[in-house]
Parts: sequence; structure tokens; C-alpha cells
Amino acid sequence: MKRCVIVAGGDYAPIAPLEAGDFILACDRGYVHTQREGLTPDLLMGDFDSYDGALPEDVPVERFPVEKDDTDTMLAIRWAAAHGFEAVRICCGFGGRFDHTLANIQSLHFAVRAGMEAAMDDERTTVRVLLPGEYRVPCHEGWTLSVFALTDRCENLRIHGTKYEAEGVTLTNAFPLGVSNAFRGDARLAFDSGVLCLVCARLEA
Repeated sequence: MKRCVIVAGGDYAPIAPLEAGDFILACDRGYVHTQREGLTPDLLMGDFDSYDGALPEDVPVERFPVEKDDTDTMLAIRWAAAHGFEAVRICCGFGGRFDHTLANIQSLHFAVRAGMEAAMDDERTTVRVLLPGEYRVPCHEGWTLSVFALTDRCENLRIHGTKYEAEGVTLTNAFPLGVSNAFRGDARLAFDSGVLCLVCARLEA
């Protein structure tokens, strides 16, 4: 799968593991995070309002004005969609300002609407945005599994392989019914309409 790994400017988190053929796109201050890991991005992009250091001469750079409708991460997702990527993974997208974290989750929603698989992760949290269908979520011991409706309703939700199972449930974006479930092996979930946000979070030690 042709995947674009977008390194955002939130709190640092390990970017590994990477897959063979991943395209690394660093957004603004995300370049600092790639430097920390000794990675050379394939493209730098952003308005560079949060990074004013030297830029590498051997990496393409796309600059944008500070006053614009898109966040830097959103620009990167639009670029990935326009260049035929099948999946995007946002790294270093949590932390810092909460509004930026929420904007990154909305950007994942845009990505799946554009036909790409979309996820954001760090050491403690993985977020995926899903369109209607059937999915398997590998068991993660010591992690919780939560589901949230990003649209008004997600209908006929089925969840199995968890402590709290569901069959034919309608999930709405006005009540957190799907928060903090527990794995009982690999989880299976499916739903018929709407857009679902799947969050797996590591329990505190």
C-alpha cells in the first residue's frame, strides 16, 4: 500500500515503525522531529510559523502563507490525496494545543472521505477514522478500545471480541456510549452508516 507518513508539529513521539516505501512528509516543526530520529523527509511543507531554523538543501520544500484556510497537516493530506497515496499516517499529531489535535482528527475524516485509510498514533494512543464496513482490531493487552460517532449517527454497530459487546446499536455524536471497552481477544466491529472514530489507548501503568 502506498502510504504517506505525515510528521506533524505536535508533541514528539517515535515515528518508527516505518514500512518499506513509506513517503515521509514533514510539516513545519515536524522537521525537528524527523531530525531527532535521524530521518530525512522526502518533502517539507507548511507556512513555517513554528520552525525558523535552517532547512536542508537536498529536500524539496513547499511554502504556504500563514493566513490560509488549511492547517499544515491538512495541506499535507490534500497533497497525499492528489498524489495517489492509499493511506496516511499522522505522527507527532497529539499534544500541544488541543485545537490542533482536534483539527488533526478532523483531517483524518477528510482523508477517508478522499478514499485513503487514515490513522494517527503515538506511544499511548492510536486513532483511526472508518467508513461503513467490517474491521478486525488486533488484541492489545493493557489497552482500551473506544468508538465515537463523527457524524450524527453510526447505525447498526456490531462489536464482538470485547468485554462489552454490541449488536445493532445506533451510536450518536451526542453521547459517549462507546468509550473505554476492553479486549477479549481480537475485536471485530462493523457498522452500516456514518463515520466512526476508533481509539485504542494504553492504560496507565
